[in-house]
Amino acid sequence: MMELEIDLTYKDSRTADTVYRALEPDNKGYVESVLSEGTITFRIKANDAGSMKNSADDLLACMKIAEEASGLVLGSTADLDGDSLSE
Repeated sequence: MMELEIDLTYKDSRTADTVYRALEPDNKGYVESVLSEGTITFRIKANDAGSMKNSADDLLACMKIAEEASGLVLGSTADLDGDSLSE
């Protein structure tokens, strides 16, 4: 069995909580996650490297979307139609 741990530390607990809550439904059964103050710790377990890579790739993609939705990523101020709100 292989294990991977990823720690993400955000600038404040509120931001970490927002990202944690956004990811929690998708992670159930695949990724163990723990929120502690401004840090989210993710633990992935897999039987082989291919499964580990797939789980990690999925987590990172979902994390990016959650961060963009939270306004954490520069340039993520698009509305649902894809129009920039900052123009």
